Amino acid sequence: MNRIRRAFAMTSIVAGVIVRPRYWAVALRVAGRMVPSRWWTMRPYLPVPTADYVKFRLETQYGGSAPQPNLPDVLKYLQWVRQWDAVS
Repeated sequence: MNRIRRAFAMTSIVAGVIVRPRYWAVALRVAGRMVPSRWWTMRPYLPVPTADYVKFRLETQYGGSAPQPNLPDVLKYLQWVRQWDAVS
């Protein structure tokens, strides 16, 4: 059940970003930053972040043991990243 909720949450987040073109570039930059270096040498041989990294990011954002990301938080984060990148 938890796996289904997580998949639904991720699908709704991806769909929410897709319908907002102003977030596309920053979302791609963030996704690129999350990909581990030399990802092609590690299973599943896909450019996806490691489970430990995702767990760390979710725990630092939400706390607790089984946090679920949501679209408003992701959009706020993408907006913050865009502003931070513009300043730095």
